[in-house]
This record gives sequence, C-alpha cells and structure tokens, in this order.
Amino acid sequence: ENIPGYFSLANGRWFTLTLCEQLGNVGSEVGRALNWQKKNNPEYFQKAADRALELLDLTVSDPRWSNRLKEILLSRNLVADYFYGQNEFQETPEKLEKYFHYFAVAARKSR
Repeated sequence: ENIPGYFSLANGRWFTLTLCEQLGNVGSEVGRALNWQKKNNPEYFQKAADRALELLDLTVSDPRWSNRLKEILLSRNLVADYFYGQNEFQETPEKLEKYFHYFAVAARKSR
C-alpha cells in the first residue's frame, strides 16, 4: 500500500525539496516506525519502515546529492540494518531519531 502522495513524490516533487527537507521527511517515517515498533504493531511498523527506505532510495537517486552520496547511503544502511538486519552498527532509536531530527530542524529554519 502506498501513502497518498508517494507517487507525486517519486514523480518529481521529491526532487524539488532540499536535502534537509528530504532527510527530515525520512526522519518522520523513521519516527513513525519506531513508535509502531514500541506499540508492538508489526503491520504499521513495516509500512513506515518501508516508506523510510523508499524515501531514502529517492534521495539516493537525486542527482543533486552526488557529493553527499556516501553519507546518504550510510544513513540508509543504518536504517535498514536497524529495522531489518542484525543491528550490526548498534544503533538505538534515540540515535536514529536524533540524527534525522537535525535535518528537520534545519529544513524548518530555512523556510
């Protein structure tokens, strides 16, 4: 199931957002996934975690960020490993939320 507007994001609107806006939106989905995980709702957790990774994939595919690709791919790997892997990077919900929170704050300040 896709969120309403996901296709509009994939069809170009995502590529009009700044990097901070993109990663701030990713952080919202990461936060949702963590909340659903805490509430023991696997269905909603899965949807939010998948959306976070889909949005990260869109960010990776944005040609404007080729100079930041290493960092973006690392953040994608951290999220994927935390939600679906063995958590080899030993991430915590707090560290994940904090990382993405800074992008959301920066995006709001630049409006």
